[in-house]
This record gives sequence, structure tokens and C-alpha cells, in this order.
Amino acid sequence: MVYRFDEKKLQELIDEKVTFESFFQRAKIHPNAHLIKGVICGYRIEEIEDEFEVYRQCRRLEKLIDELAKGRKMEKILREEKK
Repeated sequence: MVYRFDEKKLQELIDEKVTFESFFQRAKIHPNAHLIKGVICGYRIEEIEDEFEVYRQCRRLEKLIDELAKGRKMEKILREEKK
């Protein structure tokens, strides 16, 4: 089952003390999430190895939050694959 998380659902997950792995398994991930690149917390997202997928997903989420905090619009942040 895939969820879109509203405030109520997020609070339920917090109360349930879900792991990051469980959170990302339940989340509806944008199909272009793999296009998120750059440095966050000193790590280059695209260089995080596949075996650390949950960690890479956490860095992508932090990158999105950072971009929103800088005032970028969601339309600009959600990149499209170049053809």
C-alpha cells in the first residue's frame, strides 16, 4: 500500500515509531526522485551506493526540504528527465 502523507498520517507514523525504511516503503515516491542530485549534509546524493538506498532517500528528502526552505517552487524542484 502506498500513502500520501497528510499531517494526521505523519503523526500516526511518528506515534507508531516507524523506521525510515518503513516510511519510504509506504510513501508514494515521485517518479523523478532519482534525478535529485547535489550535496546535502556533506554528501553528494548521486554518489551514495545502492546498498544504502534508505540513506539516499533520506538525503533526497532533506534536499527537497532545503530547496523549499530557500524559497524555490515545487514545480522547479520536481525535475523532469531530459530526453
